[in-house]
Amino acid sequence: MKTVYVLLDTVEKVKGFVNLVAPLEGDMDLGSDRYIVDAKSIMGIFSLDLAKELKLTIHDAASAERLMPLLQAYIV
Repeated sequence: MKTVYVLLDTVEKVKGFVNLVAPLEGDMDLGSDRYIVDAKSIMGIFSLDLAKELKLTIHDAASAERLMPLLQAYIV
């Protein structure tokens, strides 16, 4: 399991983020305060407070390894 903080403060960033994570295997969660949604769900992401940093938890180690270099534009 890998946890990082990301900032998805524009619609374009949310779309790009979902396009990166959706094809990967395994579960990924995004959290803001006490709310947690599926990181592959664009509707779920838009239900969060996007003005704040979001906690991304990747539950699959192989997916985390492949995803980390691609997420550099989003990581804070």
